[in-house]
Amino acid sequence: MPTSKQYQIKNILEARARLGEGPVWDSTQKLLYWVDIYNHRVHQFDPATLKDIFFDVGDVVGCVAVKSENKLIMALRHSLAFLDIQTGVVAPIMDVEKDVQENRFNDGKCDEEGRFWFGSMCPGKFQGSLYRYDPDGSLHVMERGLGISNGLGWSPDKKSFYLTDSAVQKIYVYDFDYVTGDIHNRRDFVDLTSESFVPDGLAVDCEGYIWSAMWDGWCIIRYNPLGEEVLRVELPVQRPTSCCFGGEDSSRLYITSASTGLSEDEIQRSFYSGDLFCLEMDM
Repeated sequence: MPTSKQYQIKNILEARARLGEGPVWDSTQKLLYWVDIYNHRVHQFDPATLKDIFFDVGDVVGCVAVKSENKLIMALRHSLAFLDIQTGVVAPIMDVEKDVQENRFNDGKCDEEGRFWFGSMCPGKFQGSLYRYDPDGSLHVMERGLGISNGLGWSPDKKSFYLTDSAVQKIYVYDFDYVTGDIHNRRDFVDLTSESFVPDGLAVDCEGYIWSAMWDGWCIIRYNPLGEEVLRVELPVQRPTSCCFGGEDSSRLYITSASTGLSEDEIQRSFYSGDLFCLEMDM
């Protein structure tokens, strides 16, 4: 049976972001990057000093990933771009879905081969897609008909790919071909249609368990590789948005959150909404 467990959750940055999202750990520089989507900001957080700086990239920014030393790749509203974190210069790569003005890009990550996966969304309409941008500059459509393309990740054995569609409250799993980067055989991994909350961003741990942030759920849920809930970690915010592993030996789970759309009463009950949190792992 799933358990609800109390962890020591540390509020490590009082960011008060509107829509904090997409944390990614840079293991080389030992820094955490995350975005505030609606404020057009890419943040760089140093856990050693607790110092946070941000870059205004001039557009809605759905996600970032570490591309190389001092360079991030970003999915903006309708385009891909590089961000030089030494100069703050944004260098456009290509427009994507510019003809679908209702859409915007949302969550994304790089796989171990440096392929950048990112998806689009349009609340109320199933016209989002999942893309893969390869190091050779080619762009591939991997999935269509999504409502809100969201949390994604890969199993440690590189055989499975996970993708969240928040609009239908499901996490899917696909067979993944690590060599070619292809995905196929989609099936339901987690179905939360009977719940009042929505799966958002996710992270996969070294044991192959999936940690999913639950929008409006005040928690993160850990699932085993069969899709069974094994742990529920309560959080002090109503809208956790995403998470990633970082720190020494990937022993910390960094968690972003949002304040957007909350009523005054909800903000009072979820006072730290938009802040950045950390959970010391003991699995």
